[in-house]
Formats: sequence, C-alpha cells, structure tokens
Amino acid sequence: MPEHIVSLAQIHEARPFVASRVHRTPLLSSATAAAFIERATGTKVADGRVFVKAEHLQKSGSFKPRGATWKIASLTPEERTRGIITFSAGNAAQGFAWAGHAAGVPITVVMPAGAVPSKVAACRGYGAEVVLHGAHVGEALLEMARIRDAHGLTYCHPFDDPRVIAGFGSIGLEILEDLPEVDIVVVGVGGGGLISGVAAALKESRPGVRVYGVEPERSNAVSIALERGEVVQIEPVSVADGLGAPFAGQWTLAMARHYLDGIVLLDDPTILSGMRFAAERMKQVLEPAGAAALAALLAGRIPLKAGDRVAVVASGGNVEVSRIGELFAAAGPLAGGVGMPGAARG
Repeated sequence: MPEHIVSLAQIHEARPFVASRVHRTPLLSSATAAAFIERATGTKVADGRVFVKAEHLQKSGSFKPRGATWKIASLTPEERTRGIITFSAGNAAQGFAWAGHAAGVPITVVMPAGAVPSKVAACRGYGAEVVLHGAHVGEALLEMARIRDAHGLTYCHPFDDPRVIAGFGSIGLEILEDLPEVDIVVVGVGGGGLISGVAAALKESRPGVRVYGVEPERSNAVSIALERGEVVQIEPVSVADGLGAPFAGQWTLAMARHYLDGIVLLDDPTILSGMRFAAERMKQVLEPAGAAALAALLAGRIPLKAGDRVAVVASGGNVEVSRIGELFAAAGPLAGGVGMPGAARG
C-alpha cells in the first residue's frame, strides 16, 4: 500500500462505531434526473434513475460527523479534558461541534468572519466555542494555530487525517450495500477527505467502480495539487463554501492520485442549478456544496456509459434559508431541462 493511503481494513474498523453514533442515511433516487441526463448527453442510465446518498439528512446536516466522531474516539483522557480545536468554513465545524457535544469533549472552532450565520449558530447551539476570524478559511487556519498553541488544545484536522477519512469511508460501504452493482459515484471535493474515504471503500471493495470528483472553478485545491504534484495553498472563492478548502492534504492528495478517475470543475451558476433541481424536482434542500455532484451529472460533465448505475453523494444541506431565493435566481439553466414538466417529483 502506498504511503498516506487509508486502507479498507481501517474503514471497516471505523464502520461499527460510526454506525452506532450517526444516521444510516437513505439512498434516494430520481427518474427526473435520469431524464435530464439523457436529454443532455444522449446516455440512458441503468434503472432509469440516478441514486442520491442523502448525507444532507445526516446529524448536523452533513457527512462530517462520521469522521469527527471516529477521530474524537481516539483522543486520550488528557486530550479530551483539555479540549480540541479545528478550522472550517462551516460543515466540519458543525460536525466536530456535534460530535464533541455527544462525547462530552470541549470544542473550539475557528471559522471565517463571513461564515454562513446559520452554521455559526448551529455550532454555538452544540456548545462549541466559535471564533470568527479572517476573510477565508486560510486565514481562519492561521488563527486556529495561534489559539491552539496559546491554550494547549489538540488540533483535529477537518479532512486530512486517516481516522477522519476512514469515518467518511463508511458512506462508500453503505452505497455498496444499498446499490451493489453501482458503476459510477460522483462526489463533491473540498479538501478531499470525503472523496478519499468513499473512493477507497468503493474501489477496494469493487475495483470496477469509477469515482469522479467535482470542484468549484475557483476553489480547486485538489485538482491543482494533482496537476503540480504537491500541496498548494489557495484562497478559495465560491458560492459553495462547503467546498472551500484552502489546500489539499498529504493524505487526500495521495488518495486522490491513487483512486480517482477524474475531477471536473464547475462554475457557480451550474452548481446552483443542481441545488435548484434538488429542491424543485426531488423536494430535497441542499446547500450549494451538497448539490455540486448532482449538478455535474445534470450538466453532462461526468463521462457516462449507457447502462451505468449512477450514484451521487449529496454531502450537505446547511443552506442559509434567507438566501435560498437569491441562490435559486443565480442558478444557470440545465442542459437537459428543455420540455420537462415543472416541479415534477421523483
């Protein structure tokens, strides 16, 4: 096994503990999404449906507690007493805040000053100490390091940690259990922790599965790292704040290189078109980051073969409710939407 690769055995080790703490989220399906894809690409997917792993229905509204709860379980008694700290644009902060509250561990989260207010409020609601600092997550990271050193807190990385990645991998195992013959899985990419765990679980269990990542055009730390062969720090800019990691990690870069079949980049209007589709056609509320994988499929950006069984991970639903109308108005058109009935379900 190459260096910095989380093994299938590590994912299976995490699975029972994670399953005892979080929801087993459903695998939804949409015939309307399949019809849109056929109109956009001419490709018919298997079963006439696209399957959606509904992690937006997870504890704290995203997949993040799967990794956070497994990481916190590894802390020593001394580390638990001192407390832990992490940085995040929002969903990892909520995930660690929820997991810390459940485990009785003090949590400090550092978020950008412009973080989504509802995500900040949720973290505080779980009992975390929230520090707002900087214009983006890169600046929040620097403040996190200062606070960690000043107070002796234990740093838990939001994505570049083998236990966090192993916890995320439980999603891949669940997809395989619910859809054993899946051919292709599409996942949104921020720092790469989610897709690393999902891809390892899928490909080590069933090597023929293809896994594609989706990044915002101006928040593409993982694809830049793959292109340059090293971790590069960026200043992410996207409506999909949940995909706004300032860099890939050593673990996630290694795993992306080892497992992924490709990464596609989307502009913000296209990402928002996926969010709007989920609300109008599937009656599911996703945040922009949570809709990116679905948007890439609907836009015809993922290489499909006729008869593929296709699944996407809807990674989060923590959208600021007051902004939903504004976000929908900024959504681009869907290539496969011509002639489709409005507000259809399924």
